Amino acid sequence: MTAPAASAGLASMTGFARTEGVAEGLAWAWELRSVNGRGLELRLRLPPGLDALEPALREVAGKHLRRGNVTANLTVKRDDQPRLAPDPAALEQVLVLATALAARIPGAPAPRAEALLALPGVLRPAAAAEEDGAAGTREAAYRQGFAAALAALVIARRGEGARLALTLRRLLDEIAALRATAGIQAADQPAAQRARMLESVQALLAEVPGLPEERIAQEVALLASRSDVREELDRLDAHLHAANALLAEDTAIGRRFDFLVQEFNREANTLCSKSASVALTATGLKLKAAIEQLREQVQNIE
Repeated sequence: MTAPAASAGLASMTGFARTEGVAEGLAWAWELRSVNGRGLELRLRLPPGLDALEPALREVAGKHLRRGNVTANLTVKRDDQPRLAPDPAALEQVLVLATALAARIPGAPAPRAEALLALPGVLRPAAAAEEDGAAGTREAAYRQGFAAALAALVIARRGEGARLALTLRRLLDEIAALRATAGIQAADQPAAQRARMLESVQALLAEVPGLPEERIAQEVALLASRSDVREELDRLDAHLHAANALLAEDTAIGRRFDFLVQEFNREANTLCSKSASVALTATGLKLKAAIEQLREQVQNIE
């Protein structure tokens, strides 16, 4: 079985391919459809009597596809009109009946062959005698046709992957821009948070004198430091770098990219929970929306 040529580049898990041909009087056609899947699952739909082909087909598919739910359907039909042959028992029966009927009718002509053959059930499709090697020739054609369809499917998935890569890069650029905006908006967040807290504490001290001011100041500083999102922003930078490195790597990155997107989402959630300003919260929500779009696209990667 001829294997598909290897090709580099990001691959999607969705695609379609069809090949067809004729072998020993039989017309065949392969149709391969691929959709997203956690692993590689190949469903083969073969005509009766061709189950022996399945192990070889699965082996070649496993060499060139890593993930995706793939359905491979083989249809086979005769390429020419079926030959007809008389049914001896039916022909003998109608001949006896027609002859007996003609004998009872004075002057009736003898039964005509074409009239007898036109009667229902007298002619039936002839069972084609299988020539030596014909079955093997056909099976070889089916295997080669599957390999050609598989190669076309790989190319189709690569083409879809190229379009997908453009979308992923656009979303990563959008996330990078939102991260930069969040960095500007969060620059003064700890100081602003500390000032607001101190103002509230001073108002409380005016109403309830005697509270230890130093202890309160320590707690205020601790709470203010917890609103610092610089660590989350730094991790987002690291995730962006890792995502672009994966795209440069191109092949078989789907599972790793999916895990990385989960890390993106974790940082965005923490940033929103720490936000002390309306502007930073709005940016965080936009960031989460962009990451969700990225996640949806990453689900298509092989």
